[in-house]
Amino acid sequence: MSDKNLQEYWRKNVRYLLILLFFWFLVSFVFGIFLVEPLNQIRIGGFKLGFWFAQQGSIYVFVILIFVYMNWMNKLDKEYDVDE
Repeated sequence: MSDKNLQEYWRKNVRYLLILLFFWFLVSFVFGIFLVEPLNQIRIGGFKLGFWFAQQGSIYVFVILIFVYMNWMNKLDKEYDVDE
């Protein structure tokens, strides 16, 4: 892989990481901590939405983000011919 391709590959990788970290921050900190009071006005299945995000929602989203990252990286590896 040439230096230019390697730099492009890592630039896209870092972009993917920043996008996913943004969503992780949004769900875990913004929804679970900063906006917990307004979200607690909404109830889903008998539980307050803010409480759900703080306790379980952030975990579910984190696991989903792992699979999204895996999918994106597999596509990126194939694009730059560095897949296994």
